[in-house]
Amino acid sequence: MPEKDPRASTKRENDAQAASADQSAEAKAAAADTERADAEVAKLATDLEDLRQTLLRRQADFDNYRKRIEKERAEDAKRATARLVEGLIPVIDGFEHALAAHREAEYENYRKGFELIYKQLLDNLARLGVERIEPAGKTFDPHLHQAMDRAETTDHEDGAILQVFQPGYVYHGRVLRPAMVRVAVHPHPASKKNVN
Repeated sequence: MPEKDPRASTKRENDAQAASADQSAEAKAAAADTERADAEVAKLATDLEDLRQTLLRRQADFDNYRKRIEKERAEDAKRATARLVEGLIPVIDGFEHALAAHREAEYENYRKGFELIYKQLLDNLARLGVERIEPAGKTFDPHLHQAMDRAETTDHEDGAILQVFQPGYVYHGRVLRPAMVRVAVHPHPASKKNVN
């Protein structure tokens, strides 16, 4: 049997250890590369999620801005219409006075034309959302009516509206002009004592 050379065996062992060390270094390098790649992927995923969240916030901010602008535009349009209607209310009053003044037969054709124009004006205002306050026979409401006079009486309920001097107008819940009225008030015994 041939004798084994101790140097050859040591060399083989050294070569094996060197190969093992090379493989170990390569494995370590591969593991480090994998670790770096995983860290980079995690960082990119985090960045992507941050960008998604930012995009969602910006989209929500934009939607809120758009809704606010639309609401402001609608309110501006209502305010502009309210100003126009407030300017037309005296015209309606003028029509009513003219129609009330000429009830004679010779003014009948003239009156019909006025009534037609008056009706068209009221119809157009109603389409815009204007409501006329007709308080006759109702109870006084300080939000809708302005008391111009009061009459002490026991014939009517306390606070009942006896006469309308001028009708009021409401536009989308906002009083443009309160109705000007005479209100019934029950006499108080104390007021009679002060008079005597």
